[in-house]
Amino acid sequence: MDLWSYPIGRFVPEEQPNSGLRQLWIQDIAALPAELRAAVSNLDEEQQCAPYRPGGWTIRQVVHHLADNDMNAYIRFKRALTEDKPVSSSYREDLWAELSDYQETPVECSIMLMEALHKRFVILLRSLSPSDFQRSFVSPTHGSMTLDHAIQRYAWHGRHHLSQIESLIKRMGW
Repeated sequence: MDLWSYPIGRFVPEEQPNSGLRQLWIQDIAALPAELRAAVSNLDEEQQCAPYRPGGWTIRQVVHHLADNDMNAYIRFKRALTEDKPVSSSYREDLWAELSDYQETPVECSIMLMEALHKRFVILLRSLSPSDFQRSFVSPTHGSMTLDHAIQRYAWHGRHHLSQIESLIKRMGW
């Protein structure tokens, strides 16, 4: 079951990030919307409503969660770049996943949102200097976090949820 929850493993931060690693993470972030679209493009309504594991979110909920998480991450980065150690807001992702927009909105809406958001986010990330990545914010769940740590977590988060979807598709033979 843990393999279904964490098909790429749990997040482990790189303790000595460098510009080469940052570029790889930025590439992961840039590629996610297209990879997500490719993964879900042939799924019908019933398949999109399938949970990636027993008791887990449906594929549709995961896609909408990714868009919501990405919007929040973008704001966290911008605030960290323009404010002194801001406290980021948190949100009840478990409760957001139960709202009607997660149930009724086509996944394509969130993928289009992610495409536009990731274009802007990637432009911002590619413009940052090494010292910019040392700026930080305070996360209610993770404490003080530098942008160096946050970019890793953010890139991992996208790959993590994409892998959950792809693993289900493979297990089901879709």
